[in-house]
Amino acid sequence: MFTCPLAGDAYLRILEGHDAEALFDLTDRSRAHLRRWMPWLDQTVSPEHTAAFIAAGLRQFADGLGFQAGIWRGGTLLGVAGLHPIDWPNRQSSLGYWLGAGNEGQGLVTMACRALLDTAFADYGLHRMELRAATGNTRSRAVAERLSFTLEGVVRDAEWLYDRYVDHAVYGLLVRDWTR
Repeated sequence: MFTCPLAGDAYLRILEGHDAEALFDLTDRSRAHLRRWMPWLDQTVSPEHTAAFIAAGLRQFADGLGFQAGIWRGGTLLGVAGLHPIDWPNRQSSLGYWLGAGNEGQGLVTMACRALLDTAFADYGLHRMELRAATGNTRSRAVAERLSFTLEGVVRDAEWLYDRYVDHAVYGLLVRDWTR
């Protein structure tokens, strides 16, 4: 299984079945915080829904299509980061991530995404990575910019977010442009 140290006692570890309760609890405690940018909260209303997400992530990993990892510090789950399903014919994927309420502003997402990019380019041999964020999501956009992604454009009305459409800023990063 994938485990990757980040800094201090923070690390990424693939989510496993026994993490379902902790992940659901983090999600449930962070609903108001996450609702601003995460469209899946209304479909995650029980630990069973979270267990299904984890099971899908484990199948994704077993099939060589990426993975979903928890962002941990000292054994406490703080968020999730992962590679969306890999498009092998084009050797590309995209990043997804979120942190629970109160865990932002510590550099955890940037460190986690840096580790994911290293894995995507070095271990999986991918050519291109993408990061999409709602144009108003300045924190996620800052992650992309800190990691030297190139803003490639804006997709209008890209996502229905509960009561409105939001535009997405689309960032790309090629392996030749990635420097650790």
